[in-house]
Amino acid sequence: MSFLVSTVAPRVRWRWWSRCALAWLVAGHVWGGGLGSRIKDLATLQGARDNQLVGVGLVTGIAGEGDRSPTYTIQALANLLQTYGMTVPSTTIFSKNVAVVTVTATMPPFAKTGEKLDVLVASVGDAQSLVGGVLLQTPLYAVDRKVYAAAQGPLSVGGFLAGQGGPGGATVQKNHPTTAQIIGGALLERELPMTVVNQGTITYLLRDTDYTTAVRMATAVNERFPGSAYAKDPNSICIKLPEGLEQSPMEFIARVETVEVVPDIAARIIMNERTGTIVATSRVKVSRCAIAQGDLTITIASSLDVSQPAPMSQTGQTVVTPRTDTGVTEHKASLITLPDMPTVEKVAEDLNALGVTPRDMMSIFEAMKQAGALQAELVLR
Repeated sequence: MSFLVSTVAPRVRWRWWSRCALAWLVAGHVWGGGLGSRIKDLATLQGARDNQLVGVGLVTGIAGEGDRSPTYTIQALANLLQTYGMTVPSTTIFSKNVAVVTVTATMPPFAKTGEKLDVLVASVGDAQSLVGGVLLQTPLYAVDRKVYAAAQGPLSVGGFLAGQGGPGGATVQKNHPTTAQIIGGALLERELPMTVVNQGTITYLLRDTDYTTAVRMATAVNERFPGSAYAKDPNSICIKLPEGLEQSPMEFIARVETVEVVPDIAARIIMNERTGTIVATSRVKVSRCAIAQGDLTITIASSLDVSQPAPMSQTGQTVVTPRTDTGVTEHKASLITLPDMPTVEKVAEDLNALGVTPRDMMSIFEAMKQAGALQAELVLR
């Protein structure tokens, strides 16, 4: 750094060197993993998985908004009364305060007996609303048809239905009154055994399958624990427990999950035509091309005209005739040249400068892809 002493004054030299050092530190932070994500955010541990539970139950106390007495509701109510020693013929039961519902819940990995789970309740029949209802004890089954939890409790409904329909009436509905939830409404009755360590090896499964990300993840783990990890395929990374940590796998897993990796993201543009939403990744590139976006508007208006005979006329009759007016408007469009755009920021800036709507932008992206000027995958929703 001798040139600094000979060419820059001391105070200026120090300020210049401070700015260079700060820029070097920031760049080193970014390049050295500042943009990386933890392994626990990119992958899941094989063997530690959720399990879905489902059951069918009865909701009571709906105040006249329940099922309109379908056969299965009446039979379910009769079976319920019979379990409590009351034998009532199903043909004599009539109630609008009861609804048959499905009850679903998700059991997290390593859940223990006695833990509480949130449940979702949805009407099966033609109930108008579940407001004010109480779910009776309902067993929840897993895919193996074994009971793992039991749900019960008052429903929390995020909507309502008010008013009276029909001629001269009106109804007001907010959200969906036939679905509800019970926070902590299910008690876990049975545990599901899980194994994450298989012959001294743990396996992580990537949430987004990618060859480059899998290799980077294995390399990052090997930098922390040399010779312990390898990418089995684009979706899984196998990691062998180092010597001395075989008896404490949880500690080793906790240390592995903190390792940061910079994931590789493919160039992709997601377009949702229903909502007009466009999302593009940072690697989207556009080659030099020219674009002309036209705007064609067709307006069709229908109206009714009345044709009447002349005043004091003794003949003729009044006739209503339809009339249709059609108008076509096409705005002038010019051919605009777009340069090479190596970043998504440049792509957004140049396309926004055209003043096109999101739907027009979707058409432009599709045409650019067909012309070979767009280096990205198009995903239509």
